[in-house]
Amino acid sequence: MFRRTFWFTAGAAAGVWATTKVQSRLRRLTPESLAAQAADKAVEAGHRIKEFALDVRAGMAQREGELNEALGLEAGAGTEHERELVARPRPAPLTQKHTYNRNEDH
Repeated sequence: MFRRTFWFTAGAAAGVWATTKVQSRLRRLTPESLAAQAADKAVEAGHRIKEFALDVRAGMAQREGELNEALGLEAGAGTEHERELVARPRPAPLTQKHTYNRNEDH
């Protein structure tokens, strides 16, 4: 008698456990839940990319400072020639004066 009661209770508990597991999996696989999970992953990836870009930018600035120090350059000073190039206005782009007409030659 006790053996039957034990196995009946164990089976009922296993059934309840399996039902709750299946229901939770089904809730996670609904389109709304999948969309929310994808959005969370995209936001997380965006944050990681932003952190990486900021780290790269900080490393670039640090290395530029090290190179300027090693070369004895002041930040932003440049040579007189470099300052002149920056201050000089840029020429207008060249335009094509003669267009080719393929029917001219025939």
